[in-house]
Amino acid sequence: MNVPYLDISAQTRLIRPALEQAIGDVLDSGSFVLGPHVTAFENEFGSALGGIGTVACNSGTSALHLILKALGIGPGDEVVTVSMTFAATVAAVLYTGATPVVVDIEPHSWTMDPDQLRRAISAKTKAVIPVHLHGRLADMASICDIADAAGVPVIEDAAQAHLAHRGDQYVGCFGLAAAFSFYPGKNLGALGEGGAVVSRDAQLLKDVARLRDWGTDYKYDHQTLGFNYRMDGIQGAVLSVKLGLLSEWTHERVRKAIVYEGLRSNPGLSLPTLDTTGGHSYHVYSILVREPERLGQELARVGIATGRHYPVPVHLQRAYHASVQPLGDLSRTVEFARSCLSLPLYPELSDPQQEYVIEQLDRLLGAR
Repeated sequence: MNVPYLDISAQTRLIRPALEQAIGDVLDSGSFVLGPHVTAFENEFGSALGGIGTVACNSGTSALHLILKALGIGPGDEVVTVSMTFAATVAAVLYTGATPVVVDIEPHSWTMDPDQLRRAISAKTKAVIPVHLHGRLADMASICDIADAAGVPVIEDAAQAHLAHRGDQYVGCFGLAAAFSFYPGKNLGALGEGGAVVSRDAQLLKDVARLRDWGTDYKYDHQTLGFNYRMDGIQGAVLSVKLGLLSEWTHERVRKAIVYEGLRSNPGLSLPTLDTTGGHSYHVYSILVREPERLGQELARVGIATGRHYPVPVHLQRAYHASVQPLGDLSRTVEFARSCLSLPLYPELSDPQQEYVIEQLDRLLGAR
């Protein structure tokens, strides 16, 4: 049996007529950059998160960069985040000239440890960026309390956590602002690059919108040094189509996470803490094993593709280690990176495919 790690083409086949109609509408309109289809998506996405202002842009990286720039963060400032993340989180801070201070993760949620955050905040700290790793919400109550006490804004890196929520409060609504990614492999993925900033701060959103479009409110009236970070009309239209199915897809991801609970009796691996309350959107399903690379190779030999998220923490990567300031040795982060292996989990993964993954893991690691 063949089990891809991710099968984007399977999803595309299921909704291709709707996608072709949406793309055709953009072609007919001639509005290819920003325009009505992007505006419609902004409104729809904000509504899906409980009613919050949204500014769409060309990537999740740009979204983070725009928020930091709109807040005036730059050289001499520090931004506290984590090293267990995709490099874009740290890169966006470096783009402003500020210093990323990275702290360790909690042992169970694998997200920012609030106690480490408290230690890291200083007079130079100008923002905190918790990362909702794999789609699991960080401990936002504690993080926001600590940041609020220090007078520091919280920026959520929600690139992997579309529609995650605690009670009736959705991801993106806990801090001052949040950045989302719509990279094709995300739970809500474009047919190319895409991102968005969400916030309830109207002035911040106005500043972000200006910065994404060459620093202008009106064409050829450049008020500040901005960027070409605009979303394409086709991506806006495509994302509107997919957004209508996102709740159903998220429910299916949670269902498949429950199925993987069948592995919990396997002594050779550790599973993530199950969350069926909405606090985890299951963008990634990682297990912890002693030799993840070797296990991945063994699974590949029987037709099962896996991933590593992320095998080298950002502070240990060649491009970043000299610019990032770690708080301590980040032992949990390092151990997690050494042990993680991501299993296939996406709405189109069939029940027989997932059962096959479980069977092969039990065979290779020896269930009790």
